[in-house]
Amino acid sequence: MLIQACKAKIHGATVTHADLNYVGSITIDEDLMDAAGIVAFQYLNITNVSNGAYWRTYATPGERGSGVISLNGPPARHFQPGDKIMILAEVLIDPKDMVALGPVVVFLDSNNKIAKMDRH
Repeated sequence: MLIQACKAKIHGATVTHADLNYVGSITIDEDLMDAAGIVAFQYLNITNVSNGAYWRTYATPGERGSGVISLNGPPARHFQPGDKIMILAEVLIDPKDMVALGPVVVFLDSNNKIAKMDRH
């Protein structure tokens, strides 16, 4: 049996774009994806600290070093530039492996640059 767990978190990201007419997904600066161990098309949970909205979508890589965090398609109605969000990456894991999981947390500054990294 496998359970869903949080393998990584990007904490305190600022939405830079919201594109209603894009096909869908969240575009994330590829440097931030690498730091969190997020891969393209991986499902993510996005929580909007500014308004309480929650969305589940998949990751697409954005330009390295750009700081881009863009909610695309329908979530653009709930996430606007300037909103503070949390991005949580999931993993399916055997419960006996939970002790060794050690999720990474990538803390961002107001420009979506890495301020600090830690493990839970």
